[in-house]
Amino acid sequence: MSDINKQLDSTKDKVSGKAKEIEGNLTGDKTRETEGKTQSLIGKAKDKLADTEDTIKGAIDEAKTKLKKNDN
Repeated sequence: MSDINKQLDSTKDKVSGKAKEIEGNLTGDKTRETEGKTQSLIGKAKDKLADTEDTIKGAIDEAKTKLKKNDN
């Protein structure tokens, strides 16, 4: 999945989740409100996972660069 697709997916979860949360709050439907909160948290978790993946990829690239320099 491309970075933009990951970003869109997490944003979709956060926005949809917030909408469900608000709907549940307005209608008094605690199940819907909780479902929305959960979906929002999933979106946030996806963001953190993508950030972690980027950090790991950066560290790997940096290590590869250093290894190449040491080989020369």
